[in-house]
Amino acid sequence: MREELEREIRSLAQETFSRSGGPGGQNVNKVNTQVTLHIPLLELSLAEGELERLRDRLGGRVTSDDQLVIQCSDTRRQALNREIALDRAVSLIDEAIVPPKPRRATKPSRAAREKRIESKRKRGEKKSLRRRPPPEE
Repeated sequence: MREELEREIRSLAQETFSRSGGPGGQNVNKVNTQVTLHIPLLELSLAEGELERLRDRLGGRVTSDDQLVIQCSDTRRQALNREIALDRAVSLIDEAIVPPKPRRATKPSRAAREKRIESKRKRGEKKSLRRRPPPEE
């Protein structure tokens, strides 16, 4: 599944390159090494539920027209930044489409409840010792 997704992302991704900040000396001002990927989510072969989960989990990275935007300027090499961005996109999408495990309700054990009550009692005692003593008559 992951290889299939990776192939699909590589074919659909639109890349733009720009100058990136960070280390690189004078090179930074002349070479477009930062990569920005735009991946149209509607064109990926995903089920409707998976698309919804993608939108929810990657909310800030998804534009209003359902494009996933990923930037990478980690290295000084354009080709390496492109590979990092593509890997990042694949792993983000792969992790986001996994349905969450249903939560099973549990009750705290008797020992845990007693421990909690005991710690509350000790905390109350500690705080009561901080109070001003009552006036003596």
